[in-house]
Amino acid sequence: MAEKAGKATNGGEAEKSLKEKGNEFFKAGNFLKAAALYTQAIKLDPSNATLYSNRAAAFLSLVKLSKALADAETTIKLNPQWEKVKSIHDNGYFRKGCVLEAMEKYEDALAAFEMALQYNPQSTEVSRKIKRLGQLQKEKQRAQELENLRSNVDMAKHLESFKSEMSENYGTEECWKEMFSFIVETMETAVKSWHETSKVDTRVYFLLDKEKTQTDKYAPAVNIDKAFQSPDTHSNCFTYLRQYAEESFSKAACLVTPKSSISYPQVWKGVGSRKWKLGPNDGIFVQFESPSLRKVWFISSSKEKGQTLCRRNRKARRALFCCSMILYIQFLIKTKKIKKSSCECVLLRKSTFLLYLI
Repeated sequence: MAEKAGKATNGGEAEKSLKEKGNEFFKAGNFLKAAALYTQAIKLDPSNATLYSNRAAAFLSLVKLSKALADAETTIKLNPQWEKVKSIHDNGYFRKGCVLEAMEKYEDALAAFEMALQYNPQSTEVSRKIKRLGQLQKEKQRAQELENLRSNVDMAKHLESFKSEMSENYGTEECWKEMFSFIVETMETAVKSWHETSKVDTRVYFLLDKEKTQTDKYAPAVNIDKAFQSPDTHSNCFTYLRQYAEESFSKAACLVTPKSSISYPQVWKGVGSRKWKLGPNDGIFVQFESPSLRKVWFISSSKEKGQTLCRRNRKARRALFCCSMILYIQFLIKTKKIKKSSCECVLLRKSTFLLYLI
């Protein structure tokens, strides 16, 4: 009996020694050696929850996340009475939360930290983790939403039927493909801005001639939001854009403006002979202009859980008498750079947005 007791004592001392050595290596940053020592200690005392917790921390530092998670789960199983642990780092739920955070499983990590806080309500470290994880979870969800919108609102895919019309109006394949890419890029830029900043600036994008345009003098985009502050500034905008297009040797242009910036004509309010089909939702108008072709699209906002995906840009409500959507159309018609043509109506369904050709 005395011999067995002696062996048990020696085993306990050996396990303690291995644990302390492991802790020293862990503090020194030698996580592999620390994990090996914790493993040896576990063989001597397989029911010691602290050893599994320590090894979970070592595996986490080694980015062996599956092993770290398994040890955290074992820690929870071996010691369910977390209020008795001396350190929050011995809390299996805390370890589990740290591993899940590293896996970017923020929702699961948050649940684990909340469990840890139940047993250690005074822990400021866990409280900070919960606050940080809540923010990270929101950021990840937002990033995923934006990525989904980016993939769903595949403008090139939705405008596929427009390619044939472009090929008929432009002499070479290189020319119409350049125009098509210009339209797609403009639309996707507008959508991205809408969902990242909740607004879209009213501006005209120009497709500059790479060989002729003085790029140091002429930018590819011009903001025109101040054009609607008064009749005088609005009138001057025509002159400015006309001169800009001519001097920059622009091949085409795209006007982008939020619906909320338009004061006349407001078809969606029942004014005029045409019937508005998109309801009261806000959205973005994109007007493409070139010497051979003119098209207008409306990208309508949708609602999720009763909330519109884009807030209205109230500062843009400065138009006094003219619809900003037709601003650039008018000046190009005056300079005889476009042909007047009727537009078709096309509904594209597979996206968060409804993309209409009006």
